[in-house]
Amino acid sequence: MSQFTLRDRFEKALKGEAVDIIPVCSVTQTGTVELMETTGAYWPQANFNADKMAALALAGYEIAGFENVRCPFDITVLAETLGCAVDEGSIDMQPYITDFPCKNKKDVKNIMVPDSLLESRRTSVVLEAVEILNEKVGETVPVVAGVVGPAGLAFMLAGIKNYITWFVKDTEVVEELMGVLNDACIEYANGLLERGANAITLIDSEAGPDIISPQMFEESVFPLYRKFCRKVKGLKVLHMCGDATAVLNSLGDTGFDGVSVEEKVNVSSAKAAIGDRVRLIGNISPSDTLLAKGPEAVLIEATACLEDGIDILAPGCGLAPHTPLENIKALVRARDDYFLQ
Repeated sequence: MSQFTLRDRFEKALKGEAVDIIPVCSVTQTGTVELMETTGAYWPQANFNADKMAALALAGYEIAGFENVRCPFDITVLAETLGCAVDEGSIDMQPYITDFPCKNKKDVKNIMVPDSLLESRRTSVVLEAVEILNEKVGETVPVVAGVVGPAGLAFMLAGIKNYITWFVKDTEVVEELMGVLNDACIEYANGLLERGANAITLIDSEAGPDIISPQMFEESVFPLYRKFCRKVKGLKVLHMCGDATAVLNSLGDTGFDGVSVEEKVNVSSAKAAIGDRVRLIGNISPSDTLLAKGPEAVLIEATACLEDGIDILAPGCGLAPHTPLENIKALVRARDDYFLQ
């Protein structure tokens, strides 16, 4: 029997301390149709009701085998709270943005952190779900809460055209917007930690090299991450989709405890870039492997990931809703085969 609870092991692994075996977790979305059918907690209701959100998140641990629980399942919580219009989605489609408030540069001045940020219809649900999960498993199983970061929120509140254009031609505008949004992220993240989350995943792919240049990242986003990490009082993970290789060295100096990367990032090269400054999480392909292939392919990819030195084995991004349950379970099997046989 392990000397560690799952929560102990997760927290030690994120801090770079010695563990018996590495955790198998998901710091990104875990809702699948099979888990919805098993629990009766379906999208879209599970995105807007705390009890259903907690039930579906708990299934990721109790049924799928992840060694943590994680909520919410979509990325529109703060975006809606700060002014975006959102379609609620369906059983296999997450909520998505249908309209945004920053149509031009002048609109940025109207964006502010509301006094009731933690009482909105979306944030209040996630906060309550985290509280429920903490009451159920918080002593033994880590509770991870997701928050979209300042770049991702700016992308949603301004739209892709404005976001890219402002970065190129009006940097001060997008920096002003992201500064306000970063403050919202900090307040929300600390609220989640106070309700019982053990770690925060800041999801901010729009800050990555696939969207903006590494120089833009260094000048405009890096200082925001430093502030976020100073102000948020708990374990912090950054998730960045795409090939984040070009900014990994910088991410090692932001203050995050872990960086979650997808399969486009070579684990060995990433470990060389970040050293022991931050732990690496990932990076099994959620679409090419976990969704589209079978358990044996998952075992092969996960074993390679372990051999390359990943610190926490995880999907490289959020699970597709139709990901087979047997493929998710194969992640723990791969870890156990690697360490215990």
